[in-house]
Amino acid sequence: MTATTLRQRGPKHLLSMADLDRDDIEQILNLTESFAEVGERSIPRVPALRGKTIAWLFYEDSTRTRLSFETAAKRLSADTMNFSVGSSSVNKGESLRDTVETIAAMGIDGIVVRHGAAGAPRQVSEWTDASVINAGDGWHQHPTQSLLDLYTARQHLDELDGKHIAIIGDIKHSRVARSNALGFSAMGARVTLVAPPTLLPSTLDGWPVEATHDLDAVLEELDICYLLRMQLERQGQAVVPSLREYHNEYGLTSARADRLPNDALIMHPGPMNRGVEIAGEVADRPAAVITEQVANGVSVRMAVLFLLLGSGLDVVDEQRAIA
Repeated sequence: MTATTLRQRGPKHLLSMADLDRDDIEQILNLTESFAEVGERSIPRVPALRGKTIAWLFYEDSTRTRLSFETAAKRLSADTMNFSVGSSSVNKGESLRDTVETIAAMGIDGIVVRHGAAGAPRQVSEWTDASVINAGDGWHQHPTQSLLDLYTARQHLDELDGKHIAIIGDIKHSRVARSNALGFSAMGARVTLVAPPTLLPSTLDGWPVEATHDLDAVLEELDICYLLRMQLERQGQAVVPSLREYHNEYGLTSARADRLPNDALIMHPGPMNRGVEIAGEVADRPAAVITEQVANGVSVRMAVLFLLLGSGLDVVDEQRAIA
């Protein structure tokens, strides 16, 4: 996928950060800036996707991602179709394919999918003509989270070339870690994974990263300290002796945060477990841009929805001209 493809023909789906090169990412981030301006208006809405219908297909619980996508769709004037697993025919044994084909038969332009099985959104894309966006699949990928992280980091650091980001915590079970390893590397950053051996994948083949078990050894050279929560719901067995010991070895305590460079960012995809991967006081420091990540998620997802479903970039320029 190239920048020319994005501009002239538009991508069909967004399933993985592996599908995007640096030009693609930069185009999405630049378009995000235009939609961030829309969000600052007294009436934060443009008719860019008027007449389009987007369905939410969430098989896993979500607060930030789902609300962010819904807000993005409303600001683009799209119609939405909400699918609730708890009150659907899934409880009667309906398969994912039958559910997708049922929804598609109602006439939709896009489907936002979150599923516990890696590869589910790619499978969905083979069963429908609608554009499919991966909102998180198992341990695999979460591309829009990576894009909003890249956008937030670029806002503060200007360029990401040569910057050093450490992704710390439960790497093994994290789709965010996988997406950010690809995204930040594509933008020229150096990525270091920091975790105990039990929380690293069995192999890092294909990961454009370094890895260490020693958080204290890298703190003073970081531009971004990116923390992940312990994903207890995905862990089939105990992977650390205790959460207290994990916090002592890998948590961003106040003492560790004091050792970060003055302009280093503290990031987290949420939800946070204060007192485990991050001390409560550290989460409230000015260097922590965690709420900014949430806010930027709306603009990033507006950009993604528009690129997939919109008619062209001229719509954004026209809206800016008449604002």
